[in-house]
Amino acid sequence: MNTKPPIDSLIPTDIVHHQKTRSLEIEFNNGDKFLLTCEYLRVFSPSAEVRGHGPGQEVLQIGKQDVNIRHIEAVGHYALKLTFTDGHDTGIYSWDYLWSLGNEYEPNWSDYLERLKKNGATRG
Repeated sequence: MNTKPPIDSLIPTDIVHHQKTRSLEIEFNNGDKFLLTCEYLRVFSPSAEVRGHGPGQEVLQIGKQDVNIRHIEAVGHYALKLTFTDGHDTGIYSWDYLWSLGNEYEPNWSDYLERLKKNGATRG
């Protein structure tokens, strides 16, 4: 795992939405580069609708395998607002949060797949 730079210095230098592969490529000024699927970004949306308003209130997202990003909007100089093809458009993805999603992809994704299985749900 990479060492996280100070939050005030963590800035993307390149952001590319790959429509066909339904992914967002993001490179940061510390050299870290991540390719995050739209499904992953949607499932880990920082919105209250997904995360709840406190621990234990998270809502398991199911059926998001084919979701894509419809629109990307900059929020000041610190975040992105993503609008997904399933209509979800709440939640602000700060640079710090996007970096964390990239840096912690493997454990996050494994945990998500395990929660789906435990609940008898599917990605599709």
